[in-house]
Amino acid sequence: MPTWRDWLFSAKAFTAAMLALYIALMLDLPRPYWAMATVYIVSHPLTGATRSKALYRVCGTLLGAAAAVVFVPLFVNAPVLLSLVVSLWMGTLLSISLLDRTPRNYVFMLAAYTLLIIGLPSVFQPETVFDTAVARSEEILVGIACASVVATLIFPSKVTPVLDARLDAWLKDAALWAAESLSPALAAASDRPASRHRLAADILALDQLITQLSYDSGSANTVRYARELRGRMSMLLPILSSLTETTSALRKRPQGIPSELSRLMDDIAHWMTRGTDAARLLHELEEPAETGELGWNGLLVSHAKTRLCSLIHLWQDCLSLQRMIAVGEAGEDWQPAYRRWEVGGKTRHYDYGMLLFTAAMATLGIFCMCLIWIGLGWDDGVSGVILGAIVCCVFASLDEPAPLIKAFFTLTCVSIALSAVLLFAVIPAAHEFEMLVAMLALPFLGIGVLMVQPQFGVLAMLLAMNTANFLGLQDTYSANFTVFINSNLAGGAGVLFALVWTLVTRPFGTELAIRRLVHSSWKALAQMAAGARLDNYANLIARMLDCLSLLMPRLAASGHDTLTDGFSELRVGFSALDLQRDEHRLAEPARGLIRQVLQSVAAHYQRCADERRPLEIPAQLAADIDVALRATSRETGPVAREALHALVELRITLLPSAAPLTADQSGPQCVGRQSIDEQGEQRVANRVPQIIPSK
Repeated sequence: MPTWRDWLFSAKAFTAAMLALYIALMLDLPRPYWAMATVYIVSHPLTGATRSKALYRVCGTLLGAAAAVVFVPLFVNAPVLLSLVVSLWMGTLLSISLLDRTPRNYVFMLAAYTLLIIGLPSVFQPETVFDTAVARSEEILVGIACASVVATLIFPSKVTPVLDARLDAWLKDAALWAAESLSPALAAASDRPASRHRLAADILALDQLITQLSYDSGSANTVRYARELRGRMSMLLPILSSLTETTSALRKRPQGIPSELSRLMDDIAHWMTRGTDAARLLHELEEPAETGELGWNGLLVSHAKTRLCSLIHLWQDCLSLQRMIAVGEAGEDWQPAYRRWEVGGKTRHYDYGMLLFTAAMATLGIFCMCLIWIGLGWDDGVSGVILGAIVCCVFASLDEPAPLIKAFFTLTCVSIALSAVLLFAVIPAAHEFEMLVAMLALPFLGIGVLMVQPQFGVLAMLLAMNTANFLGLQDTYSANFTVFINSNLAGGAGVLFALVWTLVTRPFGTELAIRRLVHSSWKALAQMAAGARLDNYANLIARMLDCLSLLMPRLAASGHDTLTDGFSELRVGFSALDLQRDEHRLAEPARGLIRQVLQSVAAHYQRCADERRPLEIPAQLAADIDVALRATSRETGPVAREALHALVELRITLLPSAAPLTADQSGPQCVGRQSIDEQGEQRVANRVPQIIPSK
């Protein structure tokens, strides 16, 4: 049910809309209802988000208006060519907006269809296109100014408290996941299970809030902390996933988890869920490791302790950064506890093939709508082209846009009916502006409440925009039923065409997106393991984590987990990066054996990518990992330990069902005159130089 905050936002948006309508009427602007509609387009419950949308709408409007002034006079006598130019303009800017996954993409999205809004109605009077562009810009600027002023002055809602609440909920979920892995008894006392899918998906939502945070006054010092925290929260995901698999492997061993480690795991779980002193925990975990070669159980214990240290360091960073964000501390001397990997890379994953296909289909659809409009000679049909093009752009980023376009078509019909009732049965009785405000309050306050609900937000915003435009309020009442029906039915026809076009050109959905994400991750793993694309580790890590954030909500929505669980490729990727960073600092034979492991990993994932399906782990890769583990376990020093942990991670990820290395297998085993290790070294000497790229 709507809360009082929802009703407050709706009241503020309605107040700003009526103020914008009043000012536009006083200024005698040609379409004052555009100012009213603009308020609902830029309004947001958070003040910073309203300011950012306002700025982006100003930039997008001016860019689209300038394009209309340039293109319409040039091509007005060639309608087909003008239609092609308009369609290419929209497709190009749509593709740019899809490349920018921050709220800033609204600039390009708005510039795309502003050209249609201003340019197409002007083809009948091209000499007025400049005046029309100026008038539309003035009406939109009035709406933006009113929305920003009301949001700032009347009970402003800061982004920081909302961000802090989101962070707190995320960290509680992460602590619960850790408890499930480290202390199942403690996790069983929780009233809800941890959701891996939700943790990964919520990382993307934080990007939107962090961008909006910069538009809150006094929050400039907080943005850096928020970005640092976002990076460390992302790094928690592979650490928690690795701990889950490691503890699971230990529990399957006959010895189980050693009592001392089990006690430490319980203490860490209590610390993360309830808060205690972490210094003692780190001291116990960082005690010198046992000397000599370790069996498989010892390797798993050592690996678990290393991951627990990373978990504690990351968790300390997250808690301190969250505190600084909440209280607004300067924190200039803040130093991170976690230093294993550099976090905060800005590289993101993009499916360029699907992006270009989406933009191309939208371009072709808009061009077809223009040709139909020209062929029919239907003057009011321009409304259908405009509304259909807006629908194609707004929902283009979705894996399955058809269901939402269908819902929007239904809402468009509802909006037409609502506007007809208001325009011909209610508004004629309004003789003063105050009376008009009272008559519009009930429907628009209800729509404003729906805008706050996540499942209705975009649709409710479009419903408010459509209703305001369909009403077409002017300074004098001059409604004509025939004109109303003709123009608004054209708008509905445009949305219907967009729906049919989408069903025909994009019949696939979430499953294709999952397959393409997994296929892309396989190719990236093959390249990383082969030694390519290693120029910037921070960006490689950011790309892997971003790919996971895109994949997990799709897996949750589709229930399609036969290709991957979402985390295994991430753990393999981090292990490959660890080995790439450490292997050249090792002595032979461990160095050559690790190169052979990387070569086998690269070959396996390249075959998966080529055949576009998951394949069984080849026996050669399993053997290479075991040989490298035995050789590396005999090395000493921090570099060897890190490489050893990476190999252990590879083994429990790629070979979860494999027989463990027994104590007598930790050293060389003789087969004839050559030990297994010597055979592996000889195989590396024969094969690696021709395959592994030089570094």
